[in-house]
Amino acid sequence: MTIQIIPVDGIGEVHAGDDLVEFIQSAVSASGGSLRPGDVVVIAQKVVSKAEGRIRRLAEITPSERALRLAAELDKDARIVQCVLDEARAVLRAERGVIITETHHGFVCANSGVDRSNVGLPDAVVLLPLDPDASAAGLREAFRARTGTDVAVVVTDTFGRAWREGQVNVAIGISGLAPFVRYAGLRDPDGYELRVTEIALGDEIAAAAELVMGKLDRRPAAIVRGITSDGTPGGAREYVRPAARDMFR
Repeated sequence: MTIQIIPVDGIGEVHAGDDLVEFIQSAVSASGGSLRPGDVVVIAQKVVSKAEGRIRRLAEITPSERALRLAAELDKDARIVQCVLDEARAVLRAERGVIITETHHGFVCANSGVDRSNVGLPDAVVLLPLDPDASAAGLREAFRARTGTDVAVVVTDTFGRAWREGQVNVAIGISGLAPFVRYAGLRDPDGYELRVTEIALGDEIAAAAELVMGKLDRRPAAIVRGITSDGTPGGAREYVRPAARDMFR
């Protein structure tokens, strides 16, 4: 099997209300390419959030007593801390300048996904989409309506990992793709039956696409071509591990 990862250049700055599908389709066409059935369109969360208007200006945020206290302990901007708290279902840990939260989506991540980089506005932050799976589904349907082509969509963000240094892109929204490749019940070449192996296909696609998207290259989309997904399509919400099964809470 051969897999291609194709960068999408020329999208430009995205603002609230912009037609992200039109931006991506125009950029693909301008490069002489086209979408094909089965392609996976990988899109950075930042531009999805911008198009959806998920931006808060810091001047409009009034920190609570809790935010002021945490900000003093962590040496952070209290307005950003308040935004992190607003986006959190629970604060799991706050130390060494980092707030680890469980977001309203169920994601466990740093600072509720609140990000001050590449906002496009001074003194503002970008929030995660309200429902990344719904965002992916809406974009997928828009691609089908615009191009007549059935593609999958993966919305990505950069997360740290509990057991390893560094960050990787992961899937926070999926549409048209099975989130897992499940091996449980299958046997390896030696006859051993696999019991729990589930490969997070959306996360692997997200991480691979980041190799051509980059963080500073203003290239918030890529096409991954050649992926075979035989399972039942689902969403990235399936990656959320219930607290009862989380050994690190």
